[in-house]
Amino acid sequence: MTDTKTGTLTAPGATLHYEVGGSGPVLLLICGGVYDAAGYASLAGELAGRYTVVRYDRRGNSRSPLDGPPEPQRLEVHGDDARRVLEAAGVTPERPAYVFGNSSGAMIGLELAARHPGLVSVLVAHEPPLFELLPDREHWRAVIRDVQDAFVKEGAGAAHAALAAGLEMRGGEASGDQPERVPGGAEAPAGEPDPETMAMLGRLEKNAEFFIGYEVPPFATYTPDLAALRGSAVRVVAAVGEASAGEPPYRAACAVAEGLGTRPVVFPGDHGGFGGHAAPFAVRLHEVLSGIAG
Repeated sequence: MTDTKTGTLTAPGATLHYEVGGSGPVLLLICGGVYDAAGYASLAGELAGRYTVVRYDRRGNSRSPLDGPPEPQRLEVHGDDARRVLEAAGVTPERPAYVFGNSSGAMIGLELAARHPGLVSVLVAHEPPLFELLPDREHWRAVIRDVQDAFVKEGAGAAHAALAAGLEMRGGEASGDQPERVPGGAEAPAGEPDPETMAMLGRLEKNAEFFIGYEVPPFATYTPDLAALRGSAVRVVAAVGEASAGEPPYRAACAVAEGLGTRPVVFPGDHGGFGGHAAPFAVRLHEVLSGIAG
């Protein structure tokens, strides 16, 4: 995205890298998994004509280093990080922001909206992996224990393999006419990767150990405060991918919608459809944010 400004801000225990571009009302994009702000480059480019798009690297990932050694992460802290980024972008209760989060970024968005509802007007939570909301939560607790054991005994690669085996998501590999993937499972943008994407891929490989060892296990225990969200003025939209029906994050998004008394909204692509389907994904997101759909 052209004319993007970058900045850093100090948070307790970390320094946060953020990027701002475009014009119009503020739209915060919160990434999940091993991704950083650059993972939303294509989507941000599609939205910059309508919104001031804000992206950031989550603490402990890429250009947002921790002040000390890695430690288990807490959703409450990440929700406060998102609040700080919004405030740095000029968001106030008089001028609240739109927020979109994917995967664990959607979990952060739910925490942000519950804790700081005055700063958020609409939240689109795209396929948050909220295993505690699923009827087979005991199964997912066992999967996460396997992930933890694998990380301690065999390292990040084995832990990622244990998580992938438990999730059994169709979007994990490219085959036949399926789109290629980038680390983390999202669809890669079509064509030759640009320099920003190439640089991002290198950072994502380094993020993988932090994600699987220090984010996945504690995040998997998180349950959003649906009562607080129901009672707030924030319009929360649970979103699912048209190509990921039946997968755990899809089912969790449906559980969020049920808990809020709403219906999930369908977006193009799968769990990472914001990558390979950036243009139609942006159209759908604008429709939902503006109240045209959803």
